[in-house]
Amino acid sequence: MTVRLYDTKAQALRDFVPVDPANVTMYVCGPTVQSGPHIGHVRAALAFDLLRRWLEYRFARVTFVRNVTDIDDKVLANATDTEPWWALAYRMELEFSRAYAAVGILPPTYEPRATASVAQMQELIADLIERGHAYAAAGDVYFDVRSWPAYGELTRQSVDAMESAADADPRGKRDPRDFALWKGAKEGEPASATWVSPWGAGRPGWHIECSAMSRRYLGPEFDIHGGGLDLRFPHHENEIAQSTAAGDPFARYWVHNGLVTVDGQKMSKSLGNFTLAADVLAERDPRVVRYALAAAHYRSNLDISDRAFAEAASALDRIDTFRGRAMRVTDAATLPPAGVPAAFADALDDDLGVPQALAVLHETVRMGNTAIDAGDLPAAAEAARATTAMMDVLGLDMDAEPTAAGGADAALDALVAELIAQRARARADKDWAAADRIRDAIAAAGITLEDTPAGTHWSIE
Repeated sequence: MTVRLYDTKAQALRDFVPVDPANVTMYVCGPTVQSGPHIGHVRAALAFDLLRRWLEYRFARVTFVRNVTDIDDKVLANATDTEPWWALAYRMELEFSRAYAAVGILPPTYEPRATASVAQMQELIADLIERGHAYAAAGDVYFDVRSWPAYGELTRQSVDAMESAADADPRGKRDPRDFALWKGAKEGEPASATWVSPWGAGRPGWHIECSAMSRRYLGPEFDIHGGGLDLRFPHHENEIAQSTAAGDPFARYWVHNGLVTVDGQKMSKSLGNFTLAADVLAERDPRVVRYALAAAHYRSNLDISDRAFAEAASALDRIDTFRGRAMRVTDAATLPPAGVPAAFADALDDDLGVPQALAVLHETVRMGNTAIDAGDLPAAAEAARATTAMMDVLGLDMDAEPTAAGGADAALDALVAELIAQRARARADKDWAAADRIRDAIAAAGITLEDTPAGTHWSIE
């Protein structure tokens, strides 16, 4: 068994060799909670949920850290007189948690807030100053990019080709590309958003947060650092520079997920082309949303559409219909759990190939249905067990939350059940013509009946 991942820093597929095979360590950049999540945020979190689940299958234990940036210029800008920044941040954090949970994203092992690790950030800043890679000026502290020759190694840029860092007031910068580690307090900002520091009252810069929190919860070296493609520069580039300049080996693998796009353009709050996760989840079964967002390879961009959700719903219906058939006619439910098929494992071992893994899942469903039709119940039971194992690994066996269609589904079930009962009575009375008329009426509505020793079951074609 060899898991391979595309390492953005190496720009190549690499065999995944964890520091400790008994405990894989992952750090993923979480949300800045200035407003609620859009569907792109959910897709990003889902990509690493799938990776985490597969690594847990392969290595048994994964320590997974995803942070919350709860202090930031955007959070302060969106606060109001009636809702201070910390209250806004907490309310938005809960919205993210609800959206993640709705689509079956597992909670992190640790989910630290930036505001709870300011002391560790200050320690790291002080270390960088002492090592000559950072300097204080006018109440701010900046990372000196010229002091670190490897700066730009993640995105393979030269310092001279980079744009100026726009993350802080340039009032004390030696070079416009130097980025802020500590931001001095500004007039008009709330006192609650400042901390005492050796360089004056202020708050941490964005980039230092993840370096300090990953070190605090995973140590100076860990296996995987993840995030969206849009975080490679400047955020992840700056993380690498400040952590390695402080002497930490830092992340061994850099994994980045593709973005959700709208008409080929990145979905973004700043562009105003986003779809809120809450709106999508209010209209669709969360399992359908999870399937649709997972179906494309995690590194590819995903242009989400109604068609994608419709295809996901049809795919899940085929799987659920087979599993329902198999559970009625076989003893699969009483057998011990099965492992996933080798082809499914090979697909996920190869840079988390979910599209290829889903192809194996659907081929197993097809073979299972064929086995039931042929009366080969042992083969059908094995297909059902393998299907269940694959669904579990992909997180698609979660309980779907009730949707607006729930009442309609119940009404349809009651009507079809009554027709099935009428047909059964006609057959018992040997009124074959009436029984055939009922069956034809049901078929004309697009409903298929299946007569089994356990009774008659229906499904929509």
